[in-house]
Amino acid sequence: MSRSVPEWVAKHDDQKVPDRVKVRILERENFTCHLTGAKIDPLRDEFDFDHKVSLILGGEHRETNLFPALRSAHRKKTAVEMSVKSKIARVKKKHLGIAKPKSSLSHPHLKRQFDGTVIDRHTGEIVGGRHER
Repeated sequence: MSRSVPEWVAKHDDQKVPDRVKVRILERENFTCHLTGAKIDPLRDEFDFDHKVSLILGGEHRETNLFPALRSAHRKKTAVEMSVKSKIARVKKKHLGIAKPKSSLSHPHLKRQFDGTVIDRHTGEIVGGRHER
């Protein structure tokens, strides 16, 4: 009868993954990068342990959500996730009225030209700013 080992679950998101858990993860995944499918040589390759569902997108810091990933592939995945998270945060702030509008114009259908002229995006008419008389 084999011994059953309980799953490791972090107490907080910044907790370091113990070495014994890293070994179990590598063996569970047969030393294969879950992003590229390439074999990982722990003595030669730079690799990380990636959260399949990232923490920033609601994943948990636990053994079943951790997978080995070659460092270059992991960094690309993380960059994509960060851009998604940033977009979500911007939209949330906008809907809560926290974010400042990018334009000093109060109407989204107005556009300010470099010369200061303000144009209605719908009609193309000059509605303010500097225009020749």
